Amino acid sequence: MRLNPQINSIEYVEGVGIYIHIPFCKQACFYCDFHFSTSLKKKDELILALIEELELRKSEFENDTVATVYFGGGTPSLLSLEEINKILNAVFLNYKVIEDPEITLEANPDDLSESKIIELSKSKINRLSIGVQSFFEADLKLMNRAHNAIEAKKCLTWATQYFDNISVDLIYGIPGASHKQWQENIQTLLDFNVPHISSYALTVEPKTALETLIKKGKIEDVNEAHAEVQFHMLIDQLTANGFQHYELSNFGKPGYFSINNSAYWQGKKYIGIGPSAHSFTGESRSWNVANNSKYIKAIQSKTLPSEIEYLSVNDKYNEYVMTGLRTIWGVSLQTIETQFGIDFKSYLLEQSGKYLKEELLYLEGDNLKVSYEGKFLSDGIASHLFKI
Repeated sequence: MRLNPQINSIEYVEGVGIYIHIPFCKQACFYCDFHFSTSLKKKDELILALIEELELRKSEFENDTVATVYFGGGTPSLLSLEEINKILNAVFLNYKVIEDPEITLEANPDDLSESKIIELSKSKINRLSIGVQSFFEADLKLMNRAHNAIEAKKCLTWATQYFDNISVDLIYGIPGASHKQWQENIQTLLDFNVPHISSYALTVEPKTALETLIKKGKIEDVNEAHAEVQFHMLIDQLTANGFQHYELSNFGKPGYFSINNSAYWQGKKYIGIGPSAHSFTGESRSWNVANNSKYIKAIQSKTLPSEIEYLSVNDKYNEYVMTGLRTIWGVSLQTIETQFGIDFKSYLLEQSGKYLKEELLYLEGDNLKVSYEGKFLSDGIASHLFKI
């Protein structure tokens, strides 16, 4: 898939994605509910298991070419270049990969010394996704991030010298973080001239340290109205500076949309490698066990430790509506009619009526899209359009 952001369209190329989950972190961020371990004892075994899973599953993509490889986590930047290369070599050995694939490494600022960045720039990694989250110490401490603001700025100084394709994560709606501070966070990234920004509202997930600290009154609860104001500040400031808000949480300059993530939103196939990693075929969704030891043991016995769910017509429709409304391309009524039938199209229009009147949704030609005012409510609106 190649993106043509100038005309808000997608030009499809044959290509699928591989996601590789690296389940290790130096310490636990208070808000995180992803699968990870702060112990590196099983790292060597885990890397061998990732390579083995890639080999075990190559038949799933025997008729496809791989366009993207994405190292997520956890904290993939904890790996050495030698370890990253071992995994990438297994990808190139077992799969047909396009000539110039997008290969992304998620990284934390404290792992990105200048020498590490130079080393990575000479490898097959051609895109960095850096988890800055904030440039204010109070925010970083509240979230229990492993880096500080100075490290964040240093790593961006080096990264922008050696990498062209860089994405940076920011979090908004942090308790105690003023609108002025949020504006400064955005401006700092603009000053570094990074071409892609992913930004998410701080969310209180069940069974996280953040939820516990809020319940104990040690941290102020998240304020949705406060977060919504900062979300619209983000849109206004970035679009005024040449970014396109091409997905609810993602902003890119022309030519720098994430090919990997856009493929997810457009319903392309992908394989998830590693503990807790998810895969999608268009007809089914599967996920690996979220336990490092169980994952390693199963892979060593050449068994895939995964569960699978086959998607009903309603599931596929709901998925398309949810992902479509999150993007600038919206939900195509023609696609709904072609793939699901006229009854689904009629249902969608009927359910959308309220939101069209409230101008939270609008029709642009044949595409149903979320308005500026409706964007913060996008997922909630989508859920009311679902077929149960």
